[in-house]
Amino acid sequence: MPMTETFKKAKSAGRKLALLTDEKRNGILRDVADAIIAGKSHILQANVADLKKMEPSDPLYDRLMLTESRLEAIAADMRNVSRLPSPLGRTLTERTLDNGLRLRRVSVPFGVIGMIYEARPNVTFDVFALCFKSGNACVLKGGRDADCSNRAAVDVIHKVLAGHGIDTAAVTLLPATHEATASMLSAVGYIDLCIPRGGRKLIDFVRDTARVPVIETGAGVVNTYFDAAGDTEKGQRIICNAKTRRVSVCNALDCLLVHRARLTDLPALCAPLAEKQVTVFADVSAMNMLRGSYPDRLLADVTADSYGTEYMDYKMAVRTVSSAAEAIDHINRYGSGHSECIITEDADTARQFQTRVDAACVYVNAPTSFTDGAQFGLGAEIGISTQKLGPRGPMGLEEITTYKWLIEGDGQIRE
Repeated sequence: MPMTETFKKAKSAGRKLALLTDEKRNGILRDVADAIIAGKSHILQANVADLKKMEPSDPLYDRLMLTESRLEAIAADMRNVSRLPSPLGRTLTERTLDNGLRLRRVSVPFGVIGMIYEARPNVTFDVFALCFKSGNACVLKGGRDADCSNRAAVDVIHKVLAGHGIDTAAVTLLPATHEATASMLSAVGYIDLCIPRGGRKLIDFVRDTARVPVIETGAGVVNTYFDAAGDTEKGQRIICNAKTRRVSVCNALDCLLVHRARLTDLPALCAPLAEKQVTVFADVSAMNMLRGSYPDRLLADVTADSYGTEYMDYKMAVRTVSSAAEAIDHINRYGSGHSECIITEDADTARQFQTRVDAACVYVNAPTSFTDGAQFGLGAEIGISTQKLGPRGPMGLEEITTYKWLIEGDGQIRE
């Protein structure tokens, strides 16, 4: 394996991180947050170099773009992480056996977390903050589109770590090549956990190729169901926010399901979307209702691929359903297990929806745009897990720790 020495250094650095006090880790996180603001010109200049290589019409352009306000938010999230309780050294359970042996299950770092992600330079800072706080080294593999931005970010982090006498291999950025990805996925004994964060194609490749443990995150085919008992004013706000707040993120709305009894409300529900220039792929019933009230140039017939698509763009499908049960069946068929929403004033229907929908995050009368580690009070997130084994939903500090058993005896032997 050509990158063995790189991974060995990260492993060694991770063992040292686990020995730091939480106070020391928190101080370094605050210093990195300050360094982000102080070095914003350097970071933004690198980001501009990346942006010049991508068409603004590309759905990934918004994810790639950094601004002063986004850097300030990143720094604020890092400070929030520094204020969170340490996830390490917590006694998760304890008991004393009949023979007197005392057992404790205690939280510890994974060791080295490998992160593979696309055009998202903010992920570099988020992963560092969460991994460092939880005593994990991180090996980062970003995409070519964001390579200049990622290197500028890691440069800022390394300068702070070096100033504190911390081994900079604790944050290792690999080359933005396919060969580096293959090396990480084969780094058995060095990478303790790999987390891909990106589109379905990336996640499928990592899951199918990796020889190291993987947690799937990111891909979001997100639906919102407007029920027969839905409030139109709430629906307008929720649907528009879920679709247009940031169209390129994984919690953005992709398909609106509308109860047939409320089709007459569809023009009102979609009116704010027209102002944002959202293209709507509508079924026959929805199309008949929208034609004449929604701009013709933004209307298109639904196709076989419309319902299972993560658009990451100003595009959305609309389907008419006859019941909450039909909406739930649609979501469980086409959704990706990420985030789903119902808009209803009927408490029984809301409970049925939350019980039967198979997703990490299920909302009632609130937009799926809230699926975010910082919004959930986790400080930041390393990703949003859509799988069921292990973490599910936004992954913060607790989700990137494991545990070990500590056993104390007084000379007992097993018969």
